[in-house]
Amino acid sequence: MMHKKWIGGVLLLLFGMFTSVLGAFIGINIGTDVSDLPSETDTVALLKAHQISHVRLYNADTHMLKALSNSGIEVMVGVTNEEVLGIGQSPSTAAAWINKNVAAYLPSTNITAIAVGSEVLTSIPHAAPVLVSAMNSLHKALVASNLNYQVKISTPQSMDIIPKPFPPSTAGFNLSWGPTIYQILQFIKNTNSYYMLNAYPYYGYTEGNGIFPLDYALFRPLPSVKQIVDPNTLFHYTSMFDAMVDATYYSIEAFNFSGISIVVTESGWPWFGGSNEPDANTGNAQTYTNNLIRRVLNDSGPPSQPKLPINTYIYELFNEDERPGPVSGKNWGVLFTNGSSVYPLSLSTSNQNTGNSSGVFCVAKADADPDKLQDGLNWACGQGQANCTPIQKGQRCYLPNTIANHASYAFNDYYQKMQSVGGTCDFDDTAMTTTVDPSKFLSTFCYALTIGYVWVHQTLFLY
Repeated sequence: MMHKKWIGGVLLLLFGMFTSVLGAFIGINIGTDVSDLPSETDTVALLKAHQISHVRLYNADTHMLKALSNSGIEVMVGVTNEEVLGIGQSPSTAAAWINKNVAAYLPSTNITAIAVGSEVLTSIPHAAPVLVSAMNSLHKALVASNLNYQVKISTPQSMDIIPKPFPPSTAGFNLSWGPTIYQILQFIKNTNSYYMLNAYPYYGYTEGNGIFPLDYALFRPLPSVKQIVDPNTLFHYTSMFDAMVDATYYSIEAFNFSGISIVVTESGWPWFGGSNEPDANTGNAQTYTNNLIRRVLNDSGPPSQPKLPINTYIYELFNEDERPGPVSGKNWGVLFTNGSSVYPLSLSTSNQNTGNSSGVFCVAKADADPDKLQDGLNWACGQGQANCTPIQKGQRCYLPNTIANHASYAFNDYYQKMQSVGGTCDFDDTAMTTTVDPSKFLSTFCYALTIGYVWVHQTLFLY
């Protein structure tokens, strides 16, 4: 009984680490142009498995909002571009939208923000004249429902409205949109909201005519002879991402506004592209996304605003294979729809580390024959006496539901228990050892339990 209480105490402590109360957060976008989109319940289970604390929806889908109920996940809902015009022209339509898509789900579904449209100024410019009217009408509806302190309203914009983002200190908004941008900033200031920015170094690099090196776009260190420096402020920019955020801060400042923070509502890198898109590949996508997560979670801002963290939503959860346009546009997802990772990635906002005494793990080979993997999985869970209960349907480690991920779990559980008495990591040549923590592939929580100990704030807990 004391053992169970002790375990419960550790799990409670771990759970508290998965959500950053004061620091920056990493969220994720969920698009719906997917041919085999998982059920809403399965999608929420994946979010929980990866300890994702914030999501952005591009609409206000009732099934998704119900599935997110009591999950604790903070939700940003979206007014679609098709809805902006009607809401901007009719306060009663705005009130009905709030009642139907926000008030009806609070407080069980933790809706905290509304994104009005997506890059309205550049994607549907004909709606720009009523954009701020839409925002004002939605806000008045929130006030009427006493939800204006719980839910913030803003509108995501692309970097395209800043014609010359470098050097950041001289950046400014496109003045042809000046009156509308001024009204947006005034609304944000008056309602204590924030500026929503879609920042894509992928496009900054691929459309930059070779001006900036790839390493700069991927957060990689630059040699001393290639440092990126703003000649006016002498600020050093170690990444294009930081430069884009700072260019936006300076653009806001040029309109004589201060005290407005920026949330990056989209940023990512495509993992596959057409023959004319060589930079859209898994290596670059893995490097960018993992480095972006590390960058955001260090809780610092860009050079001009070092104390303002850059909360960021990764684009995106699943590949949207039904999106029109180039091949790369369909391949931004970090997970396949079966729950497996497109590339090794840790989406957890936890500062937890998992490991074992040797730092060596046993995982399934990426190119392993599925039939042999299944045989190995059956052996590990049977004769090998691995603890496979957590990967059964409905259990905490069932997702991602693939043979490879279930096999990796079982193989590693067997290996950690048996290597000291001669157990190997082979399984008919379907497994391999690695020094890469397998929590990068599956839930950190699942592997913390599998491996046998966890580090919590530099304290080692054994069980």
